[in-house]
Amino acid sequence: AVVSTQSTGGAPVSWTTPLGLPCVQPYTKEKRQVVQTSFQAINKVVAKPSMAVNKRKQRTAFPPNFVHSLDSTHMLMTAIKCHQHGIPFAAVHDSYWTLPCHVDAMNTYLRRQFAILYSFDILKELKESFEKSCPEVAFGELPRSGQLDINSVIDSEYFFS
Repeated sequence: AVVSTQSTGGAPVSWTTPLGLPCVQPYTKEKRQVVQTSFQAINKVVAKPSMAVNKRKQRTAFPPNFVHSLDSTHMLMTAIKCHQHGIPFAAVHDSYWTLPCHVDAMNTYLRRQFAILYSFDILKELKESFEKSCPEVAFGELPRSGQLDINSVIDSEYFFS
């Protein structure tokens, strides 16, 4: 509902990660231009922030983008913890690396930071932020939380490999 409301109002969908980093979906309508050269015709897509919001793309892209923002939050939390302990850290998407002598420590920090991140009610915080930005939208109740003890990931052998 909020995605539709924000994009209908002409604003891109936005939210803030648990680390306070703002996320804004940049999807606007596109104009296509054909550039004719002496050899071929090239299709050029032009999309500018000043163009109208692409409502469909805003709606369909929000769920995966929100999840990616949480994944990147977890990665950054892990990188910070490794840095605090002098452990080299590198990552691409969901692949994390360090030197072999630091793998066990990085794995410990990885699990602990995940438990810390998800010990907060992220959906509740997201809903509250959407309610502030779109007070005209009546939001339904959030789903009930399950029984998973998030701290169980700390001892999970196959949590992340």
